Amino acid sequence: MITRKNIASKVNLLILFLVIFYTVGTVGILTPEYRNTMLPLSPLNLLISFGALLLARKKDFRPFLLMLALCFLVGMAVELIGTKTGLLFGNYAYGSNLGPKFMGVPWVIGINWGILIVCSAAAVNPLKINLFTKALLAALIMTGLDVLLEPVAIESDFWSWESGSIPIYNYICWFVIAFPLQWINFKAKAVESNKVANGLLIIMTLFFLILNIF
Repeated sequence: MITRKNIASKVNLLILFLVIFYTVGTVGILTPEYRNTMLPLSPLNLLISFGALLLARKKDFRPFLLMLALCFLVGMAVELIGTKTGLLFGNYAYGSNLGPKFMGVPWVIGINWGILIVCSAAAVNPLKINLFTKALLAALIMTGLDVLLEPVAIESDFWSWESGSIPIYNYICWFVIAFPLQWINFKAKAVESNKVANGLLIIMTLFFLILNIF
């Protein structure tokens, strides 16, 4: 029988696991002897984070899965357009540390779009505001996280920019793409207030902040 105590225990274990996993990853990346070993494991990091979000889901699994599928397809599509044409985000190319690719775009990037959509939406879901404003705030959170991610990604050979610097256009595209996805997410009632999603958002933010500082 599933009880509230069992659910709370599962949530706490998932958050504890993520804290340990990201802590090990942070220390490994910041340690010169282990950096080149840890960075190629980044796809595993994203897959484990994604798995934690799936395990933490409490209800209405079908709209959640459909939303994740949409995020994956849209994420892969916009990244393909971006890398092949430069019309989205700017002129960039993916490096070697994000695993197998489809036409130059790592498969885990589609999963990453889903992770960011879920975590940012969960953070604003409890707020007593209208759907439009929730989607707006969630898209801003996603864009803010990309601001932290970009310098780390370049140093980690996740991707690189042709100009050598991160264009403002990249962040504009992030927001413009994230907002309608978040609007659909809330409109389809696929969003859930979730402690694991909130915890993962905080953990990822601290992860990238620390890597930016050190």
